[in-house]
Amino acid sequence: MDFSQIKELISLVQNSNIGELNIKQKGFSLNIRTDKFVGSQAATVVQTAAPAIQQAAPIPQAQPVQQAAPAAVEKPATVTETKAAPKETAAKYVEIKSPMVGTFYRSASPDKPAFVKVGDMISVDTPICLIEAMKLFNEVRSEISGKIVKVLIENSTPVEYDQPLFWVEPA
Repeated sequence: MDFSQIKELISLVQNSNIGELNIKQKGFSLNIRTDKFVGSQAATVVQTAAPAIQQAAPIPQAQPVQQAAPAAVEKPATVTETKAAPKETAAKYVEIKSPMVGTFYRSASPDKPAFVKVGDMISVDTPICLIEAMKLFNEVRSEISGKIVKVLIENSTPVEYDQPLFWVEPA
């Protein structure tokens, strides 16, 4: 996640009714709280990153920004994808993106098989995953036909709106 994305997220949270937003990705965790969060007086950004990732600087015209010690933040979730693929490779695939903020699940329950896996052929309206938001499980269905090339998110991982979940090779 780059600085401009963090800045945009802070702006979106401040201009909404959201009190707190938590994002966890590979080696990265971001927590944004606004004055709408119970017990908070000002917006706070807590960011931890792997040693190779540079810390973001305070954002102009935003409320106070604080950096917290990594020990105060939960261990970030790991993501299946280890590095971003070259653009020419990713360009031939269609991304299926998250329609909402929530928790990504690959199957209906822990003892059930995944809705889809790499190599599966899908068609329009095929169930591909669940996203839990506010204790409601929302079934996400494919809007395209093709072959699942890559699952970009690990099971039980928080996702944000419009975050890529799958790469599909169109049929």
